[in-house]
Amino acid sequence: MPKMKTKKALAKRIKITKKKKALRQKAGRRHLLSDKTKKRKRQLKKHGKVSSSDKKMIQKALPYAF
Repeated sequence: MPKMKTKKALAKRIKITKKKKALRQKAGRRHLLSDKTKKRKRQLKKHGKVSSSDKKMIQKALPYAF
């Protein structure tokens, strides 16, 4: 049986914690930042958790991360 390949595009966007939680960056912090408040931009800096429905897809795409 050959090794399974990791989806590198997804591996660059997702961080797996020690407790096997998947973290992602929040959307909306690339452009048009002058219209957004300081508070909103500050909250967009933080990482968000990946939803449980997406976690199954991530486990298939990153077979050696979990």
